[in-house]
Amino acid sequence: MPRELELCPGRRIGGDHPCFIIAEIGQNHQGDLDIAKRMIRMAKECGADCAKFQKSELEYKFNKKALERPYASKHSWGKTYGEHKRHLEFSHDQYRELKKYAEEVGIFFTASGMDEMAVEFLHELDVPFFKVGSGDTNNFPYLEKTAKKGRPMVISSRMQLMNTMHQVHQIVKPINPNFCFLQCTSAYTLQPEDVNLRVISAYQSAFPDIPIGYSGHETGIAISVAAVALGAKVVERHVTLDKTWKGSDHQASLEPNELAELVKAIRTVEKAMGSPIKQLLPCEMACNEKLGKSVVAKVTIPEGTILTLDMLTVKVGEPKGFAPEAIFDLVGQKVKRTIEEDETITEQAVENHVKKVKC
Repeated sequence: MPRELELCPGRRIGGDHPCFIIAEIGQNHQGDLDIAKRMIRMAKECGADCAKFQKSELEYKFNKKALERPYASKHSWGKTYGEHKRHLEFSHDQYRELKKYAEEVGIFFTASGMDEMAVEFLHELDVPFFKVGSGDTNNFPYLEKTAKKGRPMVISSRMQLMNTMHQVHQIVKPINPNFCFLQCTSAYTLQPEDVNLRVISAYQSAFPDIPIGYSGHETGIAISVAAVALGAKVVERHVTLDKTWKGSDHQASLEPNELAELVKAIRTVEKAMGSPIKQLLPCEMACNEKLGKSVVAKVTIPEGTILTLDMLTVKVGEPKGFAPEAIFDLVGQKVKRTIEEDETITEQAVENHVKKVKC
């Protein structure tokens, strides 16, 4: 069983704990603080565990030329990429306001630290855990510094190789054992054939000491629900209030009704996973009483007869008698009284019958 960890105060992941569902608001707030608050409340009302944003200190994440690059996309909020990103970036005070609002609403709040200075701020903000975006998964100095902060870490893995993920594990584990990996693929929107859910199983085998989760950019909820059935202990999905809004992430995001449906489906699947022990359940008893079959006499069997297989058959009988799996055990047994053709064979009719104990 993968190890457990406390991702947020009082909220553990891994083992038999419920899947931790992250509503990735990212920058789908359009740079509007009121929209961001509406999205936090929406995430809570839909049943998500955490509302997550993306925090950058732009001069530390991008070099000057990247910020000055013309950005003529239909999704642009400025003439240059820097203007675009500045429009979408909340200040430190705004982040403090959002975290306070999330606390009032009753949902965990965190953000991806998109550069080392952003991580410093989020540490000061006292977020419960750090989300490491895939762009920094192979940024080993960043990983070391983030791990040394001592907070749990959720590490995405899109655009990475398995060998890289082994290196990440080797770097982070000695410093901070409280982390998990998320399988994800960097495409918006993500096509089913590029999801590769089997990587979840590969991660579980390669890294049995940490929980494994899934971050999805596909449309709909079916794939994310399947990830939970495969053992994902964290699920992250982008969310939006309106898929038609400006922004490259909105189309691959879940609207409120979809997020609520996802949460409900995940909780249903978790219940359905149940126990690995195969047994007759209380809920099956009525059906078993009505339709469960018994061993019956194929012919009239006189008192004192030694039973042979050709004397026996299996039918839905009244009353209930020996279960079908006992038919071979009855061969060679002696009957204490005459059993009529088509009569159920019961324990009272068989001499010294001892049930074989199932292991």
